[in-house]
Amino acid sequence: MTIGTLARTSGVGVETVRFYQRKGLVRRPTVRAGFRTYAEDDARRIRFIKRAQALGFTLREIKGLLELNADPRTICADVKRRTDGKLEEIAGKIRDLQRMKRSLTRLSAACAVGKKAAAQCRISDCFEPDDTCP
Repeated sequence: MTIGTLARTSGVGVETVRFYQRKGLVRRPTVRAGFRTYAEDDARRIRFIKRAQALGFTLREIKGLLELNADPRTICADVKRRTDGKLEEIAGKIRDLQRMKRSLTRLSAACAVGKKAAAQCRISDCFEPDDTCP
């Protein structure tokens, strides 16, 4: 298939395919009769990359997962270890986001709703490095 067909069947743009090639995530195309051609395996690989990105894996981490998949000595525990690491990372991000939400909720509650000037809003104090927040 051509790069355009590969991109369409993979759900990405042509430039994304080229980007993945530059990053070493997708192989360079085979040239046959002057045309660059791709295989269905390339489309599967790109769909794998997109799914892994949607799960929060970075391109570097995805490259590592692809290398694990290509290594016949890889066992399920190797992939599970990386998955568990990503789960721990996401759990940490969720804790950080929950902490941020609690802080913003307290700030919002501390704001006296009214028609005062923004300079008089106590929330603004929290964006100054030396001032105390409500």
